[in-house]
Amino acid sequence: MEDEKVLRLAKPKKKGLLRLIFSRFLIIGLLILLQILFFVSLFGLLSDLVPYIEVIAPLFTLAVIFYIFSSKMDTSAKLTWLVVIALAPLPGALFLVYCKKNVGHRSTTFRVRKLISETKDAIIQNPQVTEDLKDDTSGTRELCTYLNRDGCFPIFENTETTFFPSGEEKFQAMLTELEKAKSFIFMEYFIIEEGYMWGRILEILARKAKEGLDVRVMYDGLCEMSTLPSNYPKLLGNIGIKAKMFAPLTPFLSTHYNYRDHRKILVIDGNVGFNGGVNLADEYINKIERFGHWKDTAVMLKGAAVQSQTLMFLQMWNMDLKQPDFSQAYIPAVQGKTDGFIMPYADSPLDDDKVGESVYMDILNRAHSYVHIMTPYLILDGELETALKFAAQRGVDVKLILPGIPDKSTAYSLAKSHYRDLIASNVKIYEYSPGFVHAKVVVSDDNRAVVGTINFDYRSLYHHFECATYMYKASCISDIEKDFQETLTKCRDVTPETIKKEKLSYKIKGTILKLFAPLF
Repeated sequence: MEDEKVLRLAKPKKKGLLRLIFSRFLIIGLLILLQILFFVSLFGLLSDLVPYIEVIAPLFTLAVIFYIFSSKMDTSAKLTWLVVIALAPLPGALFLVYCKKNVGHRSTTFRVRKLISETKDAIIQNPQVTEDLKDDTSGTRELCTYLNRDGCFPIFENTETTFFPSGEEKFQAMLTELEKAKSFIFMEYFIIEEGYMWGRILEILARKAKEGLDVRVMYDGLCEMSTLPSNYPKLLGNIGIKAKMFAPLTPFLSTHYNYRDHRKILVIDGNVGFNGGVNLADEYINKIERFGHWKDTAVMLKGAAVQSQTLMFLQMWNMDLKQPDFSQAYIPAVQGKTDGFIMPYADSPLDDDKVGESVYMDILNRAHSYVHIMTPYLILDGELETALKFAAQRGVDVKLILPGIPDKSTAYSLAKSHYRDLIASNVKIYEYSPGFVHAKVVVSDDNRAVVGTINFDYRSLYHHFECATYMYKASCISDIEKDFQETLTKCRDVTPETIKKEKLSYKIKGTILKLFAPLF
């Protein structure tokens, strides 16, 4: 078989129950379960104090309710927590306090904010670029001002853009550009799995590391549960590749598990950068089939804007280092050809800004003609749902392409729970008949687009580290819209009639889960 010819460092993971039994994850899971049981039993041991608890508990619960109403949480999250507290007043209130105390990642929060603060001025905004947008009415200049309040996300010209309508096309471009690397290769991905795609890439990385290039790979710690062994960074180190897991699994109960590195960044020599939905596993290039045909997208940048992606990577890489090094981020990228205005940006769950959602809402609120969206998940808070409906109600052509074959039945049910209200407001919804849509794309009015990692769901908008590329007047925007229209021909329409015919199980599950969607 073709995948046997590629480089592998680890034995294939055992499947099913055997994988669980012989995994480090089982030990960690059991230790966490023991901690949960300890807290539950401790609560039971307090039964002798029932007379006191009956007096204190209502006061404590009332105080938590006041806290919910005065907090910065969005309305949907507030309602969810009120439901939880109504069902289990004291445990629910204690659970809220536990979550808000950031148990297990307070030091991470401090570290991330410190690194972002230290590098806020790492890349100086070219004043000529913002001057070129002085009389522009798209809101791009104002959006740049918003993004740079607390971070370092300049807007660039002199950057060439290329859009890839599939994981296969992005993969081929990656191989080509990796072969050209002369100085360094930085990779940060949510999922890496050994197979044909990663094996072909790994072969190049190992060769480049042997040649003396600075090759670094970072991936999310949840890979340890499903795709890679716990010692995989060491295996990569053995062939000269610096590697680390973001938030590796630990045997301690913590809210830190909720904050994952969902970003996908590849930077080569600080001059070429990739971003989009495509992870490094065979389903993303349809080498294997999962949930039908896998539809994904990505964008490649060449030129000035890649400097921002270099900085983003180094901010995450340096998170656990006592002496962070950002030297590569201070080297300006080679100027590419002028191709509109390009602004890479990131979103952190450890601050009070909902950057990903704000950019999406800005596009929806400023659109004149159309907003076309591809997303794998549709789990909306009140603000984003209102923005979608308002845009459609004022005459903007709002279209959503969602999966026709889901990867998660819960997410599929939650998405369908929004269908009726959105369609009633003239939002048009389509499901991709051949399979699963994993693309995260927004394109509007032939002049604005976002391609990145940010889904239309709570996990992406509130709980994950994310990144994306905002483009204005870039030549590839026409390619993004063309791909949307071509994908549309492979979709089935969602109508009031099709909603009536939906499986009862989806309707019941969606209705129930919608109450608790902000906790997912």
